[in-house]
Amino acid sequence: MKRPRARLSVLAVLTLAVAALLTAPAAQAAPVLLSQGRPVTASSAENAGTPASAAVDGDGGTRWSSAFSDPQWLQVDLGSTQQLSQVVLNWETAYAKAFTIQASADGATWTPLYSTTTATGGNQTLNVTGSGRYIRLTGTQRATQYGYSLWEFQVFGGGGTTPPSGDVLLSYGKSGSASSSQDDGACPGCLPAKAFDHDPATRWATSATTGWVDPGWITVDLGATANVHRVVLQWDPAYAVAYQIQVSNDNANWTSIYSTTTGKGFKETLTVDGSGRYVRMYGTARSNGYGYSLWGFDVYGTGGNPTTPPPAPPAPHFPGTLVWSDEFNGAAGAAPDASKWTAETGPGVNNELEYYTNNNNAKQDGRGDLVIQLRREATPGSACPVDPISGSGTCQYTSGRINTAGKFSFTYGHVEANIKVSGTQGLWPAFWLLGANFFSGTPWPNCGEIDIMEHVGKSPNLAYSTIHAPAYNGGGGIGAPFDAGQDVSAGFHKFGLDWDANHMTFSVDGNAFETIDRDTVESTRGPWVYDHPFFLILNNAIGGDFPGPPGAGTVLPQDMVIDYVRVYQ
Repeated sequence: MKRPRARLSVLAVLTLAVAALLTAPAAQAAPVLLSQGRPVTASSAENAGTPASAAVDGDGGTRWSSAFSDPQWLQVDLGSTQQLSQVVLNWETAYAKAFTIQASADGATWTPLYSTTTATGGNQTLNVTGSGRYIRLTGTQRATQYGYSLWEFQVFGGGGTTPPSGDVLLSYGKSGSASSSQDDGACPGCLPAKAFDHDPATRWATSATTGWVDPGWITVDLGATANVHRVVLQWDPAYAVAYQIQVSNDNANWTSIYSTTTGKGFKETLTVDGSGRYVRMYGTARSNGYGYSLWGFDVYGTGGNPTTPPPAPPAPHFPGTLVWSDEFNGAAGAAPDASKWTAETGPGVNNELEYYTNNNNAKQDGRGDLVIQLRREATPGSACPVDPISGSGTCQYTSGRINTAGKFSFTYGHVEANIKVSGTQGLWPAFWLLGANFFSGTPWPNCGEIDIMEHVGKSPNLAYSTIHAPAYNGGGGIGAPFDAGQDVSAGFHKFGLDWDANHMTFSVDGNAFETIDRDTVESTRGPWVYDHPFFLILNNAIGGDFPGPPGAGTVLPQDMVIDYVRVYQ
C-alpha cells in the first residue's frame, strides 16, 4: 500500500471533559458561546487600539477600554433572541466596581439580568436567567481613575450543538456557486459543492490563478426560501479575516445578517437571523497570501428544501460487547487467519527499507501468538531506499504487514491489542487504523488515520498515539507519547483506544494517557474525519522517516509478538 505516512508528533492536544452524545434534554446541554464575533457597540473607546470589537474577538490579548468617565457601556448584538445562561467578564486592571448586565429584544426596552456595587474585577462568571438579542454591560462606578476595560465579554446560552427547535441542516447536498474554484494538483476538484457535502475531508477553495484576491465568495442555493438561524464554517488555513454572511431571495440583491473584521479561522459557529433562498459567505480580507477555502459551510434553520443527510453512526457503549477478535490460536507455523487478515506485499512506504512478504514473516507460534519477524534477507529484483549498512538499493530486509480491509471494519468502540513490540535501532512496529474508504479511492490523509501504537527503537521507553487528517498529518499529526519508564519492548503491553463521535482516549495497560477532543481539534487544527468505518493494520517496519535508519547498534532478527486483537462496541 503506497501512501505517505510520516509519524512523529509530540503536539498533545489538551482535553476537556467529554460530553454525552446529545441525548439529554436541551435544558441540560452545555451552553454555547453566542457573542464571539458578533456586532458590538460601546459608549466610547479610549483609542483606536482598544475598540469595542476587541471584547468579543476571542483573543485574550486584545481589549476594549472606555473613556475615563461614568457611566460607560458595551453592547453586543447576538443576531436573534436567545435564551441566556451565563455572562463571563475578563477584566483588565481598569474594572467596574458597580455595573449592571441587561438584555433586550429590540435594543430599546431593557430587562436587568445582574447588578452589583461590590465587584472586585478579575474573571467573573455570572449565572443569569433570561432572554434577549442585545446584551449590555453598563458601568456606573470605576475602580480606578481610568475607564472600563475588558479583555473579553462572553455571553453564553442555548444548548450545546442542538439547533433551535425545528431547525435542521438546510445546506446538505445543495448546489452552490463561487467567485472561483480550484481544480489542480494541489487541490483537485475543490468545487463549491464540496463545502456542502458534509464530508469533512473535502473542501472548496478559490482558484490558485485567479482567486487569490478580494473579495471572494461562495453561495449555497437552499432550494426555497428559508429562515436561517445558524451558520457553521470550518475553515482551511486560507480563511477570511473580514467577511459577511448574506441572504438573498434572487441571488442578486443581498442582505447582511452577520459581519466581522476579526475572523479567527478554524471552526466558527455563528448565530444569525435572516430569510432567503440563497446564503453567501462574502470575504473581503484574507488571512494570508492565498485565497479562501472552506471544508464545510453548513446552514441551519427552517423552511428551504432540505435533503436529509446520512444518519450518524450509532454511539458505542463502553466497555461494550466483543464484536470481533483474533486470539491467534492457530497451529505453529500457520499463517494469519485468511478470513480475517490480508497480507500486504512489496516495499514499504515513508522511505522504509523492508520488503513485506506474503506471510513468510507472519506466523502463528502455536502458543496463542502471532509473530511478525523482521530479518535481514534480500529480495532479488526489488527496490528500496539505499540501505546504509550494505549500500544496496535492493531491499535488504523482509517483514510482514497485515490488514482487515474488506473483511472487517468498524466505526467507534473500544479497540485493544496485547503486543510485545520489537526493539533496536531503526525498528518501527505499529498497530493502527486506516479509513476503509482508502481502498475505494479516497486518498491518504483524507481517509483518516488513527495510530493506536507506534514504537521506534531510538526512543525505547516511548509508545506514540497519533491521529492524521488532511489539515494535520505526518509530523503535524495530533498526538502524544506514553512514557513507560522502561523499554517498551521488554514485555507485553495492552494498547487501547476508546473512540466515539466526540473524542478518542488512548491507553496503555488500562492507563489512559491521552484524550483528543473533537471540539478542540476543530477549533484549533481542522476537521474531524473519523465518523466512518476504519480497518485494522499490524506491521513491523525498519528504517523510514520516523525511526531513522538501522546502524551498528541494530540487532536482527526482531519479533513483534501479538497475543490478541479485540474490538468492542
